[in-house]
Amino acid sequence: MPPETLDVARFDLAGAIADALAEFLDEQAERLAPLGPDAAALLAEARVTVSGGKRLRGRFCFWGFLAVRPDPTPEEVRAVVRAAAALEVLQASALVHDDLMDASDTRRGRPATHRAFEARHREAGWTGDPEQYGAAAAVLLGDLLLSWADELLRRCGLPLPAVAPALEVFDHCRSEVVTGQFLDVSVQARGRADVAEAMRVLRYKSAKYSVERPLHVGAALAGGDAEQLRALTDFGLPLGEAFQLRDDQLGVFGEPATTGKPAGDDLVEGKRTVLVALALEALPEDDAAVLDAALGTPLDAAAVDRLRGLFRSSGAEAAVEDLIAGLTTTALEALAAARFPAPATAALEALAVAATRRTS
Repeated sequence: MPPETLDVARFDLAGAIADALAEFLDEQAERLAPLGPDAAALLAEARVTVSGGKRLRGRFCFWGFLAVRPDPTPEEVRAVVRAAAALEVLQASALVHDDLMDASDTRRGRPATHRAFEARHREAGWTGDPEQYGAAAAVLLGDLLLSWADELLRRCGLPLPAVAPALEVFDHCRSEVVTGQFLDVSVQARGRADVAEAMRVLRYKSAKYSVERPLHVGAALAGGDAEQLRALTDFGLPLGEAFQLRDDQLGVFGEPATTGKPAGDDLVEGKRTVLVALALEALPEDDAAVLDAALGTPLDAAAVDRLRGLFRSSGAEAAVEDLIAGLTTTALEALAAARFPAPATAALEALAVAATRRTS
């Protein structure tokens, strides 16, 4: 945890967030211990789901706080680190539910939660349907993590009147991401989405809760006013969209060794992304029909390579790269215009690069 004065250059924010998560889950383990080994198994999976990752949402929350309050006390730093950890718990909840809805087998190179519990059922030789058990476990763990995210933010360490504005932001955030997820499910069920609809799904399923809302949570904890929150939106919303567009590129072109997902995983899951919408609009009719028919079906490596060729020949891959670059430029120009304190501005610039130039 932080020393008496915060040395931004030396502070291990990701490590501090990890420590806060471990401490919180230790508290929950003690609380749930009387429930026995099944509860312990659920808690063990919770620890797995919050481990790893880049902590981008937590880091945006932290620097949203410092953009408004550049000289926090040690107690305030401890509190905002716990608040940042709450954003990571929300992310874990979303991933558990998302993997179940997408029937994904893996997450970060290990079995997805529903697959892990399905395997536990099979290995134990229990009665009933292993897949249903795994699905039930994933729903319940995702719900539990969603509840814990609220609890961790509420008990971050600041007085409740100071936390209340951040909780209001968090309420909006959760409503947006859950409803955005339903938009995604509905688009996949219809089997079609134009670019505008795909962008709307992207914005509410991921972009806002990945960057804009974490910034708002941090700024609200620091007592940020409406003008400061608007400035963070001008930076955070286009950056969040660029972040998710990069994720969509990696879902098709990413390497399994770095993404932790199979090659072309978004194609197998039938994701109707901006990348897909652009390709379907630009391809000749016969090629568009091939791509459309392949979405949501099992694909071997050769089939994934053929579809990658269609994305390239249509110009969709390059068009998404142009979108990412343009949105990132818009975000950085807004950040410069906001004139936040220099350490926060520098950190947010670095986060913008990390969010949009990543390979996993």
